[in-house]
Amino acid sequence: MKIVLTDAQTVLDNIVNSDSLKELGEVEEYGLLKYEEVAEKISDADVVVCNKTLLDPHTLHLAENLKYIGLFATGYNNIDIDYCTKHNITVCNAGSYSTNAVAQHTFALILEHFNNITGYNKFVHDGKWKRSKTFSPFVYPLNEIAGKTLGIVGLGNIGQAVAKIANAFNMNVIACNRSEKNIENVTTVSFEKLLEQSDIVSVHCPLNDDSKDMFDKNAFAKMKKGALFVNTARGGVMVEKDLYDALQSGHLGGACIDTLSVEPMEENCILMEAKNCIMTPHIAWAPVETRRRLMDIVVDNIKNFLSGTPTNKVN
Repeated sequence: MKIVLTDAQTVLDNIVNSDSLKELGEVEEYGLLKYEEVAEKISDADVVVCNKTLLDPHTLHLAENLKYIGLFATGYNNIDIDYCTKHNITVCNAGSYSTNAVAQHTFALILEHFNNITGYNKFVHDGKWKRSKTFSPFVYPLNEIAGKTLGIVGLGNIGQAVAKIANAFNMNVIACNRSEKNIENVTTVSFEKLLEQSDIVSVHCPLNDDSKDMFDKNAFAKMKKGALFVNTARGGVMVEKDLYDALQSGHLGGACIDTLSVEPMEENCILMEAKNCIMTPHIAWAPVETRRRLMDIVVDNIKNFLSGTPTNKVN
């Protein structure tokens, strides 16, 4: 069996590798194929494993032996599901592998905003504490998160994990979700109420027709003055220019962003110039343990497909 990885460098490195896949067959590993290279490189594949590679009629038309596509991801909008179903190609994704990682990163961002660890660390390493007149120089304001209201948009696995952490910090947790959910110590409210009442709004919903651009100038205007906006979900849920304007005007107190509409970041991304905007490069999901768990799920999915009992099948 020939297994082709089309964008291995988006998941693997010198710590997390493809050795477990090599136990299943011959593995041909490409770091990051260009769109125009994909069709030829997978033409003789039995199995393709990818993350974000676009697999559509053009890239798939030569792959006559292809029977299975495995995803290093939960989302599968990069796969033409109708084409795969028509050509008897099974598609399986990997779900719920990054819940703890994303929840952890969400609070790393929130705590950085309120504790300004980076700023104080630089203050010390620049030698300024040595020259300080007091033992505790108040260079940057610090704020407690206990007692603050965290509004969670999307109460899936990640949203619920974030709520548990917030409860441990003695925060007041409110949330909105498309379907009704009864979660302990979480009060369900409308989207409008969540915007009005939250000191911090954290997004954990999928990107779809309902959520696209939901955080626009109208949504940001409804948020509390000085509130913090956190997005570790998908860049498409926010209008970047509107977020920039809300930050520049001082209406929002800050933003913590791990995802953008275009990734890698465009050269002229407007948020690079925004005030009080902390950004990380779509890395919330990627701790070593998380990527190892992801690889285990991908391998198990292939084994289950081969045994005739496919798991995490999306078509």
